[in-house]
Amino acid sequence: MAVNIGARRVLGWWLLALLVAAGFAQLGRWQLGRMHEKQAMLAAASAALDHAHPQPLLLASDPARAQGYDWAAGRGTLLAATVWLDGQQREGRVGVRQYCLLLPDDGAQALLVDAGWWPLAGSRELPQAGCPAGIGQGVRGLLAPPPTPGLAHGDALAKQDGDRWLASRMELAALAQALELRVAIAPRVLRLAPQREPGDTGVMAAPGERDLDILPNTMLPERHLGYAVQWFGLALTVLVVAATLTFRMKKKAK
Repeated sequence: MAVNIGARRVLGWWLLALLVAAGFAQLGRWQLGRMHEKQAMLAAASAALDHAHPQPLLLASDPARAQGYDWAAGRGTLLAATVWLDGQQREGRVGVRQYCLLLPDDGAQALLVDAGWWPLAGSRELPQAGCPAGIGQGVRGLLAPPPTPGLAHGDALAKQDGDRWLASRMELAALAQALELRVAIAPRVLRLAPQREPGDTGVMAAPGERDLDILPNTMLPERHLGYAVQWFGLALTVLVVAATLTFRMKKKAK
């Protein structure tokens, strides 16, 4: 009877150990998947930046390229509305990103333009800068997916004074409705080139801090790899502990 009770206990330990180890291993596989996804994003963005000839802005509206990256340039009419995206970090500093809306000359949809990052003081007072509205504005930059919305809390958009809006997350359909646009907003945004050239005017000369960092507010692939190794290590540790306890129990029974 004692032997049967001991065997059942060992079996119970192993079932629990296998379940826990499988859970840890699944988390490790998820981290590896995220690592590969972000490595692919960085590779695609790098390939786009190496492209010698800019693509037309119309490519931002292509649903098949919604998650892709392309270097693009063109002209259009910039609207007066300014959207500040909250919770944006840069080199460890907290701030907001300025977004403007462009109606491209060669496009059927409005294009959201990332005009740069601005620091945010403790008072959380938004910068006084606004999008330089005007027609025939030339732009160039990287067409990229919009910032990920993250966890949804409250309204995505809140009107400030005048034509200024504060967004907690970028929901393109809600933004188009709030701004009463007659056209939809393209599924990709244009991140303006960081380098300002002598002939730049309008939004290309705007003073915000610009960059083409693809993963500004999230973990790099190396971090995901580190977490994956930790989860797989925990899975192995659980199995080693279960094997050690089983060995000790059998030795004690003898």
